[in-house]
Parts: sequence; structure tokens; C-alpha cells
Amino acid sequence: MAMRRDRRTFRRKIAEISMFGTTHMHFRNPWVVAWWSAAFPGTGHLLLQKYMRGFLLFVWEMFVNTKSQLNMAMVYSFNGQIEQAKEVLDLRWMALYAPVYLFTIYDSYRTCVDMNKYTMLARYENAPIHSFCLGPFEINYLDKRNPWVAFAWSLLAPGMGYLYAHRIVNASFATVTWIVFVYYSKLYVVLYHSLLGQMDSALSAIDWEWFMFIPSIIFFTAYDAYVSTVESNKLFDLELKQHFRNDYGSKEALPSLRPKES
Repeated sequence: MAMRRDRRTFRRKIAEISMFGTTHMHFRNPWVVAWWSAAFPGTGHLLLQKYMRGFLLFVWEMFVNTKSQLNMAMVYSFNGQIEQAKEVLDLRWMALYAPVYLFTIYDSYRTCVDMNKYTMLARYENAPIHSFCLGPFEINYLDKRNPWVAFAWSLLAPGMGYLYAHRIVNASFATVTWIVFVYYSKLYVVLYHSLLGQMDSALSAIDWEWFMFIPSIIFFTAYDAYVSTVESNKLFDLELKQHFRNDYGSKEALPSLRPKES
């Protein structure tokens, strides 16, 4: 029975295990994905594991946002300094920024809806899940991890939660962007002066243009690492059910892997 199943040609796989991480199709809320795209363009696509598109839009956001000085305009606006916000904002770059910003929200929502449909079809097709990958540089395997540990490490240092969940590509990108944000915002200089009680020196040292990026990357990496770990645990259970069904039991002996119809 197991040999016949392995020789089938499957149109859709539910997961791919490689030494760089686990790519896994699972159900997502399109509105949550769209919200993250609105908070920081590119992050919604990263949630969908559309890495090339997500990284491109993420870098675009960093580049065009700093060129247009949008973050500085937001800081002035939050403080009621509307005239200063108008003066600092570069409308030439804002004209480029707005269409791409709206596209990221629309495209991430549309893609999420489509991927939920493909996830349903992949669940029905029930392609085999390979739970172990041994490569020349890394070993990856499905196992149970604690989502809150991934969440906590991401809050301490964005990228470390991804490493805990074994998502090497995400961890590398998050670590590099975290270094860039911290360096240009002078975050640790601000923390140093703040701990010494030198608040005037801290406020004068901070670069608000880059500092405004920091909350987004911290909370996004924490959220994504948590969700990735939860879904990886579910994938572990799914693969284990497949293993027991194919090697030790009949279809009648174990509960169905297909999602219940409403």
C-alpha cells in the first residue's frame, strides 16, 4: 500500500522540508495578512512564504520610505507639528510610494485567498510528507517546539526566533535588517544614555527616521515565529498520522486526515 502511494504523481504538496527550512501550506486569515502588509509592506508576503516578493517589497519600503522621509513626517504629525511634516515630506518619492503600498495590501490579500484554496486541495490530495532532510551544511527535521520560546527570542533579538523554528532564510534576512535598523537609529546609544538618566542626550542622539522601523520588525518577527512554530507542530502531527496509517494501520483504523466539510 505504501509503495503504491509513493509512486503516485501528486499535483500539490502540503510541505517541503529542506536544509534551509520548512515551507508549509496552511490556512491563514487574509485580513491579518493584509493588515501586516499595511503595517510594513512585504511582511504580508513573508507570512505567505512568498520570500522573493516579500524581500523585494521589504527593501522597497526601507529605501523609498527613507527617501521620502515619511517616518519623520509621521513623527511631526503625531506631535501636532503639521507644517513641519509638510516641509520634510518629499512628494516626488511619495508619488512612487503610494501605488506600491496599495498594491502590497491588495496582492497579499488576493494571494492569501488563493493559497487557502490550494491548501484545501493539497489536504484532500494528501501527498506524503518527508519529515527529515540531511544536507551538506544543515539537518532539518519535524519535531515539537514551544511557540512561546520562539516568540520570546524574537522579542529579544529579531531573527533568533526563526533560528529556533529552523527557518534559516527568514532568520538571515531579519538579522541583517535588525542590524541596519539598530545602527542607523542609534538604538543602543539611546538605551545607554537612558540607563544613565541622560534623557536629553538620548533624545538628541535618536534618529527617528530609522527608529520608526523598529517596532514593526520586532513584533512581526515575534508573531511570525510564533505562528510558524505552531503550524510546524501541526505538520509534525499530520506526518505522524500518515506514517502510522501507511505502515501500521488501515484507513478505517485511524481518523481521516482530510478536513471536515462544513
